[in-house]
Amino acid sequence: MIPTPKEAWELLCTYNQGEFHQKHGRIVGDVMRWFARELGYGEEADFWEAVGILHDLDFEQWPDQHCIKEQELLREQNVDERLIHAVASHGYALTVEIRPEHEMERVLYAVDELTGLIGAVALMRPSKSVSDMEVKSVKKKYKDKKFAAGCSREVIERGAAMLDWDLDALISKTIQAMRASSSVD
Repeated sequence: MIPTPKEAWELLCTYNQGEFHQKHGRIVGDVMRWFARELGYGEEADFWEAVGILHDLDFEQWPDQHCIKEQELLREQNVDERLIHAVASHGYALTVEIRPEHEMERVLYAVDELTGLIGAVALMRPSKSVSDMEVKSVKKKYKDKKFAAGCSREVIERGAAMLDWDLDALISKTIQAMRASSSVD
């Protein structure tokens, strides 16, 4: 079974009650949908979005089993193995050794942490928005390892390398994707 974005959202809310995790799932889902269209996978946009929504399914309740427990939860729901591989692969070299293989998995790996960093930068701006954000604003905060310290720069850089994109291109595209999201304030 491949859940629709609506079904993915309902499943996410089953295991994540907190607004932060729900909002993060929505944002990453929207960003993944944008990238699907941008990279020529428009016919798979629902799948990419569902992966984005579900990628942290287990994090709120089982942070110490992140990307491990979600595989079990998704298998219990008879979810397609492609989706299970995709969501679990975003924990590559952190909690699992499931390598991101498909371009969609590499995008998820690269943008998961970056959406958090960009969101934190937005909160520091007078507009509190990504609508007027530039790459240089993100890069300035990116260099400060204490700023949004929970957002791994190593993962972001590894993700950009997996995609063969430079960091500026990844940041620029992710800002554009977040601007298109109805879930970003």
